[in-house]
Amino acid sequence: MSTQLRLIVGLGNPGSEHAQTRHNAGFWFLDSLAERLSINFIPDKRFQSELCRYQNDAVDCWLCKPQTYMNDSGTAVQALTRYYKIPIDQILIVHDEIDLNVGNLRFKIGGGHGGNNGLKDIIDKVGDPNFNRLRIGIGHPGAVDKVVSYVLNKPSDVDKYNILAGINNIMDGYENLFHNHIEELMNQNNKKNKTN
Repeated sequence: MSTQLRLIVGLGNPGSEHAQTRHNAGFWFLDSLAERLSINFIPDKRFQSELCRYQNDAVDCWLCKPQTYMNDSGTAVQALTRYYKIPIDQILIVHDEIDLNVGNLRFKIGGGHGGNNGLKDIIDKVGDPNFNRLRIGIGHPGAVDKVVSYVLNKPSDVDKYNILAGINNIMDGYENLFHNHIEELMNQNNKKNKTN
């Protein structure tokens, strides 16, 4: 990726009842990143989000946790990208991914929504699927009819440990997120997760 990230969005559902569910892995990632950067999220009704801004040298990037529900995630992304005139290739969406093993993280650019309603709404409202994605593996329940209850429930202690360990692997090189080295960061991560 050759452009500077200006917006990182973690997907999840608001409210304490959802905080520990698999579907909120995107929020977990952003909370961890904000902690590393020593910045705090502040509610912003204008963008229906919790926001914080990281500025350092040439870096100027918003971190966003939409406070709509998952299936309306595009509302916040659309509002932020329009107001701050952020191009599609300067956006990173971080979300849970049932088609990856637990704790395995993968970076990709573009593609479909894979049944993730947050991604689907972002694609619909932004009008372009070619944003960057960081997919956080939460594993698959084994049957399609179990997916909804699976993502909306808490992971086992072991699974949560592995998800957070995968996030921490990325955090060890978080500077690369802001300095055009995402592929390098993900290659390092993939080497650590060869068994996945």
